[in-house]
Amino acid sequence: MKTIRAIRILIPVLVLIACGVDEPLKQPADDISDFTVNSAQSDAVQGDFIYRLISEKEQYTEGEEIKVYAELEYNGAQENIEISHAASPFHFPLSEETRKYVVEYAMNEPLLTTRLTKGEPLHEDYTGSGGYSAEEDEAYIEFVQRIMEKEFPPGYYKIDGFANFTATSSAGSATPYEIHTQIDFKVVPEN
Repeated sequence: MKTIRAIRILIPVLVLIACGVDEPLKQPADDISDFTVNSAQSDAVQGDFIYRLISEKEQYTEGEEIKVYAELEYNGAQENIEISHAASPFHFPLSEETRKYVVEYAMNEPLLTTRLTKGEPLHEDYTGSGGYSAEEDEAYIEFVQRIMEKEFPPGYYKIDGFANFTATSSAGSATPYEIHTQIDFKVVPEN
């Protein structure tokens, strides 16, 4: 008797679980047109450094290449300066506001050095980001996989970028920097 009761409970649960496995990519909760792009380009200055975060467009069409990049420029008194950083000084964590998804930006953390010449920006293109665990929602996993491939689904995106590095002066003093700025852009469905 207990076995039959357990089976009656277990079968509907298994059916519900199986139905959720093929859940399609979660669509934006809000109409993308409800969101306004504030700044596809932004600069932040700290000390002798200018950090720029740029999206080449305010609006992309789904399937179109997303062109986002960061620059770091030194404008101090020396002709050049050495900075140390992880695999890159640039970080591109992002969020998609209609779905309320956050996509972190991880990178390797060796200690590398780069020499910046005054007035010549260090440039790096955004190449995708993200990660997830097996416990995450299937829709979120599919979303992050697309972001990792730079195939952004329709939505309203914000990148809270930052440059993280330590500058070493010619006198040998080291100064840590973490310079933040934010940009936003939309991806609209293909017609």
